[in-house]
Amino acid sequence: MKYMKSNKDQLQEIRHSAEHVLMMAMLKFYPNLKMAMGPATDEGFYFDFDYDEKITDADFPKIEEEMRKIIKKDLPFKRKELSIKEARKLFKESPYLKNNQYKLEWLEEIEKRGEKATIYETGSEFVDLCSGPHVQSTGKIEAFKLLSVAGAYWRGSEKNKMLTRIYGTAFSTQKELDEYLNMIEEAKKRDHRKLGKELDLFSFHEEAPGFIFWHPKGMILREIIMNLLNNLHKKSGYEQVSTPILLSEDLWHKSGHWDNYKDKMYFTKIDNRTFAIKPMNCPGVSLIYKERSRSYRDLPLRLAEAGEVHRHEPSGTLHGLFRVRAFRQDDAHIFAREEQIEEEVNNIIQLTLKLYRLIGFPDIDIELSTRPEKSIGSDEIWEKAESILKKVLKDLNLEYKINEGDGAFYGPKIDFHIKDSLSRSWQCGTIQLDFFMPERFNLEYIDKDGQPKHPVMIHRTIIGSIQRFTGILIEHYGGAFPLWLSPIQVVIIPIADRHVEYAKKVASKLENENIRVEIDDRSETMQAKIRLATLQKVPFMGIIGDKEVSAKGRSSSGRENGVISVRTREGKDLGQVKISEFIKDLKEKIDKKV
Repeated sequence: MKYMKSNKDQLQEIRHSAEHVLMMAMLKFYPNLKMAMGPATDEGFYFDFDYDEKITDADFPKIEEEMRKIIKKDLPFKRKELSIKEARKLFKESPYLKNNQYKLEWLEEIEKRGEKATIYETGSEFVDLCSGPHVQSTGKIEAFKLLSVAGAYWRGSEKNKMLTRIYGTAFSTQKELDEYLNMIEEAKKRDHRKLGKELDLFSFHEEAPGFIFWHPKGMILREIIMNLLNNLHKKSGYEQVSTPILLSEDLWHKSGHWDNYKDKMYFTKIDNRTFAIKPMNCPGVSLIYKERSRSYRDLPLRLAEAGEVHRHEPSGTLHGLFRVRAFRQDDAHIFAREEQIEEEVNNIIQLTLKLYRLIGFPDIDIELSTRPEKSIGSDEIWEKAESILKKVLKDLNLEYKINEGDGAFYGPKIDFHIKDSLSRSWQCGTIQLDFFMPERFNLEYIDKDGQPKHPVMIHRTIIGSIQRFTGILIEHYGGAFPLWLSPIQVVIIPIADRHVEYAKKVASKLENENIRVEIDDRSETMQAKIRLATLQKVPFMGIIGDKEVSAKGRSSSGRENGVISVRTREGKDLGQVKISEFIKDLKEKIDKKV
């Protein structure tokens, strides 16, 4: 999630510097605390402290006031490189770095990499181990705010000590900060965890931390999204497959995932063999490809799998639907000849953009991520793969940014970032070009010349995790989904018990037209029922009383007519409407995805 208006590098410098000012202010009030670590982020910054007493947001005013005093001093930031020996000596001499096991652990890692230690001095008052960069002086920090405090395990591991984490943010101008703070307040109202409970979509329970319990309305919402995607798949030549959730450890060594994902995988033993619950779908799909011989005429082969995957995320990182331990991924894997790559990537991009715009995300940013430090394969193959993706983006006349070193371990990728109604950016779709896994699995096809060749594998997802995407949708629409996406589209409200029979007939007519409808026949007042339907953000309410019941009659063809009083969730009274016309209007809106 990102919220940025200023130059990204400039913001990183400001936020990194504000983080150091926070540390200085904290040391004044809590001299016995130990500084752990904290980076600048896309939203601001945070820092983790080891302190035995409780720190709360009630302490923020005094900390912020001290930060303002430090900023006013306009202390310069100075960068220095030291040998590991010099850095250790510095830490021994510094009153607030002495015996700091967190800094010593960082130094050991830097030493293993054969690098020097980088420190930053803030005037003559403060020094810390830091890679930077920073602004020239504290006076360059013009607009900042501390936001929240939380617990966080050192390095995200439950085996380590729980630390105190303080979140903050900083911007180039007060105006940008004010806009961001307003956005945060709006985001709190739209928090998917809060709305998910209020709208009865899903729940979380201590009996299964990090796993989602979907309620009936949540399942409806989930299935609407998946059905939309499946229909687009069918029109685009994809075939549905399904692979087991449990696969042998050997498979993950062969695929290369073991070295990159084993710490996030769940394992079990069956008949003295070790199996893993899959953290992703691609190795299983590769086994399907290999099951029979393939010809060049069979390619491209587009296999889609909305598979359930599991990843052992640290408990401190779990966050509603956004970070869970089990999720359904809308994966697809395309096996293609090398000369087919451009056309396939082109088609995937257009399918991705079409789906986003259909669901309500017209503002999309694209990034091309290149080879990461931890990767497999030759430079030649990587350069070829990256140049192909660049050419497709150029041919489509699409603007994109280069994200250096953030590709998958097996290939470069195109990432899609959708922007929601609060201008926050979410990375969802990805296209990953993989020349290596087909070779590792010895996947082949017989080419025109009768010789076996390895296909290229294109890994592709559009919405990513269905759980995370549902959370994004909830916050994007604030729970007030468009008609076609709403789990319940109409609530029928009989005013009194004598109107229930007619209400059931109206509901039946709507159900016969595949309109999702409920009847609120509780012994409550009409106003109470309207209020509940409004809070549940149901698009339309159909109110039935004596006037509506008495108004029904028969048309010249002998068919029974009927009327209903319609009200919208925004409070607009549409008056009495013929049921046939109401249904026609609803179906048009649903079909057009209004």
